[in-house]
Formats: sequence, structure tokens, C-alpha cells
Amino acid sequence: MPPSPDDHFAPVTTPTGRAISQHNAIELRRAGKRYTKYEDTPMLLTSALHLGRRTRRNKLWAVRGVDLEVGEGQSMGIIGRNGSGKTTLMSMMAGITAPSVGSVRVWGRVAPLIAVGVGFHRELTGRENIYVNGTMLGLSRRQIDRRLDAVIDFAEIEDFIDTPVKFYSSGMYVRLGFSVAVHSDPSVLLIDEVLAVGDLAFQVKCFERMGEILTNGTTIVVISHNMGGVVRVCQRALVLHDGRPQFLGAPTEAISRFHELLSNETEMQIDHESGSQLEPGVATLEGVEMVSADGSPANHITSGEPVALRVTVRATQPVEDPVIGLSVLAPDGTALYVDSSAGHRLGSIGAGEAATYAMSFRAQLPTGSYTVLAWVQRPDRRTLLAQSRPLAFFVAGRSTVGGVADLEATFQQTADEASVPGLVTGATANGGGVPGGLATGGAANGAMNGGPAPGALVTPGPLIEEVGA
Repeated sequence: MPPSPDDHFAPVTTPTGRAISQHNAIELRRAGKRYTKYEDTPMLLTSALHLGRRTRRNKLWAVRGVDLEVGEGQSMGIIGRNGSGKTTLMSMMAGITAPSVGSVRVWGRVAPLIAVGVGFHRELTGRENIYVNGTMLGLSRRQIDRRLDAVIDFAEIEDFIDTPVKFYSSGMYVRLGFSVAVHSDPSVLLIDEVLAVGDLAFQVKCFERMGEILTNGTTIVVISHNMGGVVRVCQRALVLHDGRPQFLGAPTEAISRFHELLSNETEMQIDHESGSQLEPGVATLEGVEMVSADGSPANHITSGEPVALRVTVRATQPVEDPVIGLSVLAPDGTALYVDSSAGHRLGSIGAGEAATYAMSFRAQLPTGSYTVLAWVQRPDRRTLLAQSRPLAFFVAGRSTVGGVADLEATFQQTADEASVPGLVTGATANGGGVPGGLATGGAANGAMNGGPAPGALVTPGPLIEEVGA
């Protein structure tokens, strides 16, 4: 739903509990940005001879109807799909582009990080660019001199500081640009997804630094697809969809709303098995939902938390021994985990009947947004009967974990090079895993019958059972 006026003045505090000034640093009143899109349409007879063209102009609203207030010392996240208008909105806040309608007002020194390399001269060295960029942000040469060592240390590029930046990688650009911005004592810090270019350790360092300057009264606006970072740094979040605001409020609620919008998008089609074919009109999927251990809806979960994807299969024709499966997808659509009940007989569903199934698994994923979908196949595993729409969910994980899965590694010094404490394999694993250790073989197979010992990491397929059977 659109933001209400009450959301603009919701009382907030910093992470340290310090009261925030009620003076606004940013104000947008019915702000919108309209572009003119030109399309050259060849005329039928003259197109071959290139004698003439008709130019068609279309009005494209990148952002429309945004009412927003961000107070001094407050932090705001902006989330949405690519092309939803996030960068255009931030460009208006930074003064890079003017609104077509409405008004945008920003008070104080603004430090924008909107694109990698913006504000740097390619032929100058990193050190020289610190002075150029610092001057653009309103610092005097004496102020830059005092902060030079701190800027270089934070960026962690000491060995290349006197190298022309045209030889820098995108990650080095981001390191130096962010370091200059946060050391300029900005009143308003604007960050568009540039931090995604840096490595995980530097991203963590940047979010920690943003938390520090936030407590000192800096206003921060962040555009990010890293939902964990938005939750950690931002006190409120704005959801943009097709250029219009859809929600303004607490970050966790904003992420849930964003996931609802994702779930309403066009249904994804996944090729689960090579050569699989769709057989429509046999079965449909109803009531697909992610639930936690107590049966309550779960669209915001903790990494490693046990969850279940619950789905009802309604058959319009008899289905013998259906195969129920799930696919967990990354934001770019990459399949992170695909599994099914193949090999487990779940019984048959008669025409006009329905059966409900629960597919239980642990979300061993790092922080991020994901989607999951359910599907049903015939026993040949080559005939797809039905597939659900993607269901979006968010995982809050450990800040040190990267990659595509959280395997819960443990780190310890061992006294004997020939042994690893807590590592159990083979027949020994049949008796249960060692707390904190890795169980394979028998223990993993036994997970379907009660699970491993507490703290053990197992790698079986999901527990799939018919509800009420």
C-alpha cells in the first residue's frame, strides 16, 4: 500500500538509543521524474531507400508520486527490482537530475556514491583523486591533508595509492570512493548498490562504518539488494515498484512486501529434468506456503532454521504415485537446491481428490533473498504435471558467511595431524553424529528417521510426507 503521512513522522532512535533530531535532512513532495523516449519508425516505402523516418516520442515515468521525509541522523533503505526507479530517485536526492514534477530538498553536505568511478579522473593517481574528490565534497586542502592517512588506511590500497586509477579494478574504485565519502563528514550519505562490487569482508567493514557515522548524526540512504544489510543499517525502508512507492515502514515489513510483489510476477518455468514435458489439465497446486516449526507462515527466517514448504495437490485425473519436489532459487534464478520425493511412494490421488504434503528442510543459506517453488511430476520424472509460482523469502545469516550455502564450518586447532575431532564417518555414524561434527553415511541416512545429534551437519534430501496421512 502507498505510504501514509503518519509513516513520515514515526519516532525512531539510533542503534545506540540516542534520540534523533526531528529536523529533516531530505524532503520529497510528490516528486516524479519523466523522460522522453524517442523511437525512429521507418515508413513503409522509404525505409528501404532511407529517405525518411517518423520519430515517435513516448513519455516514460521512471519515478512518480514519491512523498518522503528523512530526518537528521536517520537511515533509510530503498529496495525494489531492477528498473523500479531506485537509482533515479537517488539521483534526484543527489542533485544529479531535477524532478519533472514535485520538489526535492536536501540540507547539508551530500556525499553520493551512485556509480563506480564517478568523481575520479582516470589519469590521476589514487592520492591525487582523494584531493579532487574531497574538494568536490566541500573539504579544504588542509582538511584533506589531516584525513589523508585515514582515507588510505580504510581503503586498504596503500600499495596502489600512487598508481593512476585507470588501472584500478572496480573493487578498488569502490574502496577509495567509499573511504573518501565517509571521511568527508557528510550530512547526507547516499549509496547506490556500488558496495555489491566489493568483497564480503569490505562490505561488512562498510556497514560497520555506516553504523558509526549514523550515531554521529549523518543521514544515510542506501539502495541495496543485500536485504541483510538493509535490516542491519536502516531504520525504515521504502519499496519501489514500477516507479511508484508501495510501502514505507520497518525494514522487515518492507522486505515482506517486496517478496509479495516478487511472488506476483510472471510465473517462472524451471527445467527440472532434461527433456521434461508439461502435461496440463491433470493436477493443480493450491495453498503453497512456507511455514516454520510451529506451523506459522515464515517469509523471514534465520539461517539453519527448520522450515517446511506446504502444498496441496488437487487432481482432476487419477495420479499414481506422484513425485513432489521443490526448487530453491537465487535472486538471479540460479537453482541452488532441487530435490524431490523420488524413490518414496506417497500413494495415489484419485480424480477430484486432493492431498497435502510438507517438504521439510533446513535453510542452510547465507544472508539474502531467495525464492522457492513446488512442483509435481509423474513417477517417470520426465512429465511435469504442475508447478507453483515462486514464493519469496529472506534468510538472515551470519555476517562472515559468503557463497551460496552456509555449511556451518567449525574452526579449531588440533593436537594430532592424523585426526580431526568431531569428524565421524562410515559405520560409526550410524550411532549418531558428534555434536559440532560432520556426520556422513549412516547418520545422514538416519536423518529421515529422527535426525542427527544436536549440532551435527547432515546432507540428506528433504523430509517429504503427506500431511494427515
